Amino acid sequence: MSSESISSVFVIKNALLASKLSKRVGNHLSAHGISLAEYLVMHYLDNSPQKAVPRIELAEHIGMSASGITRLISPMEKNKIVEKVVNPRDARQSLVKLSKTGQRLYGEASTSFEYITNELVGNLSLSQQEKIVALYAKVI
Repeated sequence: MSSESISSVFVIKNALLASKLSKRVGNHLSAHGISLAEYLVMHYLDNSPQKAVPRIELAEHIGMSASGITRLISPMEKNKIVEKVVNPRDARQSLVKLSKTGQRLYGEASTSFEYITNELVGNLSLSQQEKIVALYAKVI
C-alpha cells in the first residue's frame, strides 16, 4: 500500500493533467501559429479592463518569471501580435497590449480553443465542470 498523501496524489494527477491538456490544446493552437502560453497571454490581455497590462502582472498571471514572460512576448512583438504602449501612470514602465493583428488572431484561435476544450471535457456535465472550476479557484 502506498504511503502517498491525498494531497501528493492530487498534485501529481494535476501535473499530469496539465501536461496532457497542454499538449492537446497546443496541437490545435499550432494551426494558428501560436502556443498555449501565447494564447494565455492573448486571453489575459483581451480580458483585462484596460486591455493593456504591465509585463510583471502578465508574468504573475501566467505563472512565469519576469524574464520568462519577456522571452515569450519578444517573438509576439516581432510578429506584431502584441505591442508596447506607454504606461500613463509610470513612464518608466511600458504596458503590453494586443495589436489589431493580435486581436484578429486571438478571435480565430478562440474558436479552435473552444472546440478542443469542449471536446476535452465533453464527458463531464455542466454542473461537474462548474464544481471543478470552483474547487480550482480555492487552490489557485
